Amino acid sequence: QVQLVESGGGLVQAGGSLRLSCAASVRTFSMYAMAWFRQAPGKERELVAAISWSGVSTFYVDSAKGRFTISRDNAKNTVYLQMNSLKPEDTAVYYCAAAFKSFGKFYNDYAKWYDYWGQGTQVTVSS
Repeated sequence: QVQLVESGGGLVQAGGSLRLSCAASVRTFSMYAMAWFRQAPGKERELVAAISWSGVSTFYVDSAKGRFTISRDNAKNTVYLQMNSLKPEDTAVYYCAAAFKSFGKFYNDYAKWYDYWGQGTQVTVSS
């Protein structure tokens, strides 16, 4: 069983930054494709960013491009999401997700494609 624990959420003013972390309790972290999703009240959970097993390849939703950066440290079993120039519309609960996929595509915007989820961390951006 893989446990994912997110941290780093909080309240920030528009234009500010936050860095989310997701620590995974698994020996084979480098075999998991990792992603960050978010869910705002009344909205569906959406894929924000994803990163391949080695960290070489990344994906961002259009609204995150140029502002968010996903990265991972396989030695620390941790994936990060650096969020800059935050906007009120970024307010949501952010979830870390892991997919045990050994080849092929490293991300999917279909939540059930992922095998494990964290408990979520709240990000609130005030205007």
